[in-house]
Amino acid sequence: MISIALLLILIMDPFGNMVVVNTLLSELPPPRRRLVLVREGLIATSILMSAIFFGQVLLSTLGLEEYSLRLAGGIVLFLIALGMLFPAKKLLDEQPGEAPLVVPIAMPLIAGPSAISMVILFAEKHPIAEVAGGVLIAASVNTAMLSMSSWLFARLGRRGATAIERLMGLLLIMLSVQMVLDGIDAYMRTRSW
Repeated sequence: MISIALLLILIMDPFGNMVVVNTLLSELPPPRRRLVLVREGLIATSILMSAIFFGQVLLSTLGLEEYSLRLAGGIVLFLIALGMLFPAKKLLDEQPGEAPLVVPIAMPLIAGPSAISMVILFAEKHPIAEVAGGVLIAASVNTAMLSMSSWLFARLGRRGATAIERLMGLLLIMLSVQMVLDGIDAYMRTRSW
């Protein structure tokens, strides 16, 4: 269970997501921000728990493959990253005081395509209770770490936070391109030419 949780924490990448979360929730006061992060953590946990029990069945029923998850997640992350690099072109245009719901914090940042794919894979190879325990531990640690983002960014100041946001936007673009390439690679391997 612990090894599953550790692997999921690495895949969820709470350190890398701190910048995105702080940027998306920068207009909210810290108490409201924490509530939003807990809510999004619970939604992400629900998504991952659903993947344990219904993931493979749902993918099969809809005729979807793992590469579909990777391609869709990569495209969404790419659009979000563009908004970080070029703030005038933000994808999510929230009204002041409103917080994003489900997209992009719960999914694809916390419960992204890689995490969902890994959970489905774990559920096929390990006992369900063990996988569910690993998901609960990983989601709790991830939510706690993301809740620290406002504290960290308060110490960086406006210029430091902007510089890190732009850097992370660039890194997210690279990550999203890699997700798309992984999806294309997985697609090519499943097709016989």
